[in-house]
Amino acid sequence: MVADSSVKQLVKILIGAAWIDGKIQPEERQHLQRVAKEHGVADDPQIQPLLHELRAVQPTEFYKWVQAYLGDRPNSEDYQRLIEAISALIYSDGDVATEEAKLLTRLQQLDPAETPKSSSNGVLKAIQKLYRRWLNQQA
Repeated sequence: MVADSSVKQLVKILIGAAWIDGKIQPEERQHLQRVAKEHGVADDPQIQPLLHELRAVQPTEFYKWVQAYLGDRPNSEDYQRLIEAISALIYSDGDVATEEAKLLTRLQQLDPAETPKSSSNGVLKAIQKLYRRWLNQQA
């Protein structure tokens, strides 16, 4: 199966998000490998070195990938797909590191549906929603 470029971009972003706290947790590693296989990119020459941790992804590189994925005017569908995929990764290890919480906050500010005045309330609501979803999955 040949993946389109947006799928490859999304998987690269997920790998970068896993590195945001400086290391990939075992649960995150399993999640990434499963997602890459599901989307048919596990053997892709661009994805394979990242997936097998042959090189770390720096935060600046990660944020460039996010910007390239969303573009200058992100649509709600792409944004929601991104936030859900990153949230699933972050919550896969059952622990949200400070860097990961900052990442979610920063991504929330990119939400095309948010206005600048409502973004701080939106951040809190999004984190609460994601945390509740994670708690429900643990039950």
